[in-house]
Amino acid sequence: MLHKKIYIYVLILALFLLSANLSHAEEKRPVFDMITVSATITPPVAEYIMQSINESAKSGAAGLIILLDTPGGLDLAMRDIAKGILNSSIPVFVYVSPSGARAASAGVIITVAAHVAAMTPGTNIGAAHPVGIGIGGADKTMMKKVENDAVAYVRGIANKRGRNEDWVERAVRKSESITAEEALRLKVIDFVSTDVNQLLIQADKKEVILSTGKRILKTQGAVINEKKMGTRQKILSTISDPNIAYILFLVGLAGLYFEFSNPGVILPGVVGGISLILAFFSMQTLPVNYAGVLLILFGVILFIAELKVISHGILTMGGVISMIMGSLLLFDSPDPALRVSWRVMIPVLTVICLFFVSVIGLVLKAQMRKQRTGGEGMVGETGKAVTDVYETGKVFVKGEYWNASSEKPVEKGKDIKVVSVEGLKIKVENIEHKQGE
Repeated sequence: MLHKKIYIYVLILALFLLSANLSHAEEKRPVFDMITVSATITPPVAEYIMQSINESAKSGAAGLIILLDTPGGLDLAMRDIAKGILNSSIPVFVYVSPSGARAASAGVIITVAAHVAAMTPGTNIGAAHPVGIGIGGADKTMMKKVENDAVAYVRGIANKRGRNEDWVERAVRKSESITAEEALRLKVIDFVSTDVNQLLIQADKKEVILSTGKRILKTQGAVINEKKMGTRQKILSTISDPNIAYILFLVGLAGLYFEFSNPGVILPGVVGGISLILAFFSMQTLPVNYAGVLLILFGVILFIAELKVISHGILTMGGVISMIMGSLLLFDSPDPALRVSWRVMIPVLTVICLFFVSVIGLVLKAQMRKQRTGGEGMVGETGKAVTDVYETGKVFVKGEYWNASSEKPVEKGKDIKVVSVEGLKIKVENIEHKQGE
């Protein structure tokens, strides 16, 4: 009997220790933070990625996974991201996903800089050739310098990560682009993974070099902590889009123009002011050509001048042309990701120009409309002679009795028309007599 009790106690103790070990193992599962970057690489996006790396390192996460889909972006923002990844104290995974996504231009260097680079089937990477800057592009000598600098930079990163240096050079010099499977075969990336879970299984036991030294990854059974972009970052990232910045700029100018044309409306002025400030913030993060900004502003000035000067539409036409040319030159980059889309530019420009033309038409129509108040408003009005009118007399016009005079006698009861106003006395003429002439 005693042996049975001892056996039961030992069994209970063993079960307790086993459950404690399982619970302890569950608690020790590595946690990987995960963020999504599906946008043009701009300073706000770079800030978001850098902030995410730092927060993950401080929170004790085992690493950070970046789901990447980008058409490219600004060189300085890309270099900030690459620098942050290369000097990170935790492993950073760059996973080009979902299917149909791409890591183009700046995205190539960000992917190559990652401790673990992966792509999902149906994605592509490449086309990292630097683009010219300025109207008509930079000269050949400058472009050669920029190209050589980009090649040296990306080869250095590829060498550090043990990736294909020759291919990344071709991606820069010849804008070569390849599929996920080709990238794996050419050793540009580490894995082709169908999803994040498979990526973590594939990356288990892989050796990576961090800023603190070598580390063997433990990713088996890892927990994914998906982190969403904060409201501030969302707003900054959204307004840093060239299309949004362009719309904000034109809406801001239109709102202020309407407010100045119709003082006291208030709402258009408030909306215009806010939009213009946000547009100017966006332009700090984009390659803006200030000749384009000046042309658009000059177009608005021409619209305003149309209200003051009789030009028979010449100033309005000049304003429309100036707005069109300014829109074409506004963002100084041949990279489609950093320019205004034609699908956005054409409708927005059409609506804004029609708005300006409509406001000008309404204002000019109001200026030419016959005045209804004051002395000038009386001229041309008709009424009846209350008494005989010649040098003196009384007439009834617009519900009021007036002292009146006439160059020719007007009989009582006749229809009259006001010719002019002289103080508190009006000069009239006989309508019938005039028609008789």
